[in-house]
Amino acid sequence: MSWPEPSGALPLLEREPELAAAAHAIDRLCGEVPVGGLLVYRGAAGLGKTALLAEVRRLATGRCAVWSARGGETVTSVPFHVVRQLLGPALTEGDPASEAADARELLGDRYEIVGPALGIAPPGEQHTDPQGVRDGLDTLVGRLAEVWGPLVLVVDDAHWADLETLAWLASFAQRPAGGTPVLVLVAYRTEEAVGAAEPYLRALGTAAKLLVTLRALTSDATAGLARAALGEHADDPFCREVWAVTGGNAYETVELLAKVQDSGLDPVESSAGELRALGASARGTGLIARLEELGTDTTRFAWAAAVLGTDISLELAISLSGMKRDEAEQSAERLRAARILVGTDPLEFVHPLIAGAVYRAIPAGIRAAMHGVAAWAVTRSGRGAAAAAPHLLHVHPDGDSELVAQLREAAAEHLAVGAPDAARRCLERALLEPPLQTVRPRVLYELGCATLLTSPATTVGHLRAALDTRRLDDDLRVDVVFRLSQALTHNNQTREAAEVVAAEAARTPEGPARMRLQTAHFLWEGVQVVEDDGQERSRRLAAMASGLTGRDNTERILLMLRAFDGTARGESAEEIVQIGERALVNGALAPGVGWTDSEWGFEPPALLGLSYVFADRLDRADSLFTEALRAFEISGWTGGHLAFAHTLVGYAHRRRGLLADAETYLRESLRLADRVGDGLPMHLNAASMLIDTLLARGRVEEAQEAAERYSFSSPVPSSIAIPDAPSVRGRLLLALGRTREAVAELESAGRALRARGRHSVVMAPWACDLARALADEDPRRAARLASYARDRAERFGTHTAIGVALCCAASLKEGPAQVELLAQAVAHLEASPCAYERATARVDYGIAAGCPAELAGGLELAERCGADGLAARARRALKADHMSR
Repeated sequence: MSWPEPSGALPLLEREPELAAAAHAIDRLCGEVPVGGLLVYRGAAGLGKTALLAEVRRLATGRCAVWSARGGETVTSVPFHVVRQLLGPALTEGDPASEAADARELLGDRYEIVGPALGIAPPGEQHTDPQGVRDGLDTLVGRLAEVWGPLVLVVDDAHWADLETLAWLASFAQRPAGGTPVLVLVAYRTEEAVGAAEPYLRALGTAAKLLVTLRALTSDATAGLARAALGEHADDPFCREVWAVTGGNAYETVELLAKVQDSGLDPVESSAGELRALGASARGTGLIARLEELGTDTTRFAWAAAVLGTDISLELAISLSGMKRDEAEQSAERLRAARILVGTDPLEFVHPLIAGAVYRAIPAGIRAAMHGVAAWAVTRSGRGAAAAAPHLLHVHPDGDSELVAQLREAAAEHLAVGAPDAARRCLERALLEPPLQTVRPRVLYELGCATLLTSPATTVGHLRAALDTRRLDDDLRVDVVFRLSQALTHNNQTREAAEVVAAEAARTPEGPARMRLQTAHFLWEGVQVVEDDGQERSRRLAAMASGLTGRDNTERILLMLRAFDGTARGESAEEIVQIGERALVNGALAPGVGWTDSEWGFEPPALLGLSYVFADRLDRADSLFTEALRAFEISGWTGGHLAFAHTLVGYAHRRRGLLADAETYLRESLRLADRVGDGLPMHLNAASMLIDTLLARGRVEEAQEAAERYSFSSPVPSSIAIPDAPSVRGRLLLALGRTREAVAELESAGRALRARGRHSVVMAPWACDLARALADEDPRRAARLASYARDRAERFGTHTAIGVALCCAASLKEGPAQVELLAQAVAHLEASPCAYERATARVDYGIAAGCPAELAGGLELAERCGADGLAARARRALKADHMSR
């Protein structure tokens, strides 16, 4: 972008440490091994941040690519405004005809996701995940560094940057050290670092290699500037008065000295009394008085420029001021001569302080009207509703249905480019207009959809308000209720989610709408941790799903839920697989029930995939979960959705016995989830799976660290975790030697699950672990638990479940009885796809039977699985056997 030059070619005084640090950072960036970083300069308005950044740009120019951008007070609501300034040159320099092709090459498969945010591609129809856009911008910057070499990215007035840009900068600043060779410089006003921008600016300060708070100039530095501008004959009393008038504010000092030059004032003590009047004309009411002296037309043109903000189009300024071109050009020239504006087309204010003073001087009513005219002019220019939205937000509410339509259109575009906060602002403003009573429910619904991923609690309020209007048509009402239930679940209110859809189903006549609501009710009831009558719900679900063939998507979702419920209850795995197959079309998810389809969400296909996991159909589960990863990545959903996909893929690897790969996926899942927020339900699932995997690997201390990091012992969310979180906590406590606590945890888990009729010994392995824990203290009870686990495993019918239950029973026996049970377990597990469980059985059998060949086979399998603890146990047994011979 074009930057206004500081007034006068005056030296930067008392900024030597800051410049030295920047020079050092540039040297490191341009060194043999480029090292990037982040420098943050902050301070009150007018202390020279812009001048300091200009000098740093000068130091870097010629050594590396330097791109700059700045925020603007009137454009903070324009999503990705600063990003477009910052990275635009990289996508527009060179042959304009090849611009799109170059951008596509740079962005690759992220073009459709990031292109709309950068303004180089039209928005799509679906909502774009903001995290996906941020990740795409990271990728783009990395590729730009490959093409251009080390980069310096400069952002001035970051306190006025749009929130989408700030969110990306804060995220980009957290990247690992030694990564992309990019030096980022950020400057902002401390007094303006408030509201929604404050946490992002604070995060930037925390991540910065250098965080500097600029101070006002001393009297000595002010005297140095005065003599540099006016000559060495400027005497001490005059220079002291310059400092007294400006308070050491660098901008005001430079402006005052320029006015002294213009006035021909002699810089001596006898002239010092005139400095206060000159200084007043550079700020506040004095500046406005000076502007008014330039004439009514020029003032009106300055007002138009202030309303338009930054990067001011001459055509738009002419249209907004209502002036003829020659009159507008004359006014612009007067404003340039008065050091208020710089440039020709686009125009820019010399300093944000001037822009702010002019904007605030416009009478409120006139300012609102000018924003209305500006919105009309922007729309007429073909830039669309989203470009006009910043002005529409400032128009006085007047029941204008056309304005409501424009704001809704702008919100849809904002959602399509990954800016839900900007969409929310548009829709909240539309409600103030207000919209027609027939339109209001739709605005509330759209507002709820806009905030679903960013603020489930806010979404709940908007959607409840939409329902309260009683003006929704039936189809939309069902959509609102389902969205509301999703928001409640994401807000850890799963019971309320189930109650909402149940109440709506009760008032809905028989037909597709009611069936969809009943299906949603089964979904949210089924994933609750606590349920009033789970067995009755299971009976109702079984009855409703009986005979369904999967002829439409509602039937398919019901079948998915039925398959999962049957899995949790420990019913026949063979029948569960048959039910699951009826939920698919040619072995794949049907259109409308896929991972990224909004009508049903990702929960039903996830539950189906997990049913396949526990039914030993890992091939089918792998196919579904890999499709989830691909679908979320293609759609740019790199936040919570992608985190959950990594969780699913990781757990499939865990069940297959690829423990190292499982750990990699699960840790990546938690890393992705951490970027979304803390303490989310997705954290519990991934943590439960990771702890289970680490225990299988024999890494007990790491499992304990993960439990502490993700508060695994705290009260759990209202939704279930897989594998069953209390069962995994019990297993961890046993591994830590805290047997009494483990017994209490496992007993509690067993009571809760059996009360709901949930008897799966693979999804919730509490019974086997509790039997082992009680083996010495209460062998009879341990035997009953082992018998229960074996019975339930045989009813479920998978080789894995039966083999694990036989291993449990064997652990309570000795001699030939133990060997026989373990031989049966190995035979079953040889037909199982779960290699870790097979390795465990073979090691146990080799030890019990005194069979080195079986032990060696178990050791080899354990090593392939990455089960370090089991492998070490097998080696010790082999060594002991060798020594005894």
